Amino acid sequence: MKKGKVTNDNEPPTYQEATAGYGEMEAQFAWDDKSIRRTFIRKVYAILLVQLLVTVGIVALFSFCAPVRFYIQTHPGLYMASYLMFFSTYIALSCCGELRRQFPWNIILLVLFTLSMACMMGFVSSFYNTKSVVLCLGITSVVCLSVTIFSFQSKIDVTSYQGVLFSLCMVMLLCAITISIVVPFGYVPWLHAIYAVLGAILFTLFLAFDTQMLLGNKRFTLSPEEYIFATLSIYLDIIYLFSFLLQIMGGGRE
Repeated sequence: MKKGKVTNDNEPPTYQEATAGYGEMEAQFAWDDKSIRRTFIRKVYAILLVQLLVTVGIVALFSFCAPVRFYIQTHPGLYMASYLMFFSTYIALSCCGELRRQFPWNIILLVLFTLSMACMMGFVSSFYNTKSVVLCLGITSVVCLSVTIFSFQSKIDVTSYQGVLFSLCMVMLLCAITISIVVPFGYVPWLHAIYAVLGAILFTLFLAFDTQMLLGNKRFTLSPEEYIFATLSIYLDIIYLFSFLLQIMGGGRE
């Protein structure tokens, strides 16, 4: 009779036996997370593309069509109405987390937000000559493409430099306060130029920051549920970058 090892069915499993399937489960979860993240990125950029196309269309209409340009320049109340809509929808989308995740109200608010911001930028662009507007649109496109490629490829974690972004925001705030004090006594071109250059640099960095938050491969990341907030953030970065470039290089319309 051969002697064999006596086993007890009541003995607890070993560590190797208990964790035998964890590796496969972890790999499956990682794959699912990457798939969800890719879907999230595609959704954000699809919405962002529609927003930018609408904005460029309205800016072109307000800048190139003389009757429309004359009408909006002689009715500044339209700008104030657009600003009030922009401000209210921005507060709703930024501060009300449940609202911006609730379909279809999040899409409705985003549409109103985009139209109001596009009208505001169209109104501002109408006071600059068309060559300046086209030039700034082109530079903004190149900068956005470069920052996006950098964010996808670079190992530098921009999301960990929140202190630098905060410091630049404080410098811009001080410049804005200084300009508001100095302007009643006379326009200072170099001070306004410094403010515009700082603004362009700041929102270029914010674009890299928000893009890496969207990608989710750095220290800080956005939840895939926050596709409206991600779209809102990147869209505003691009719009503010364009507006500051327009202040730097834009020439007034004769």
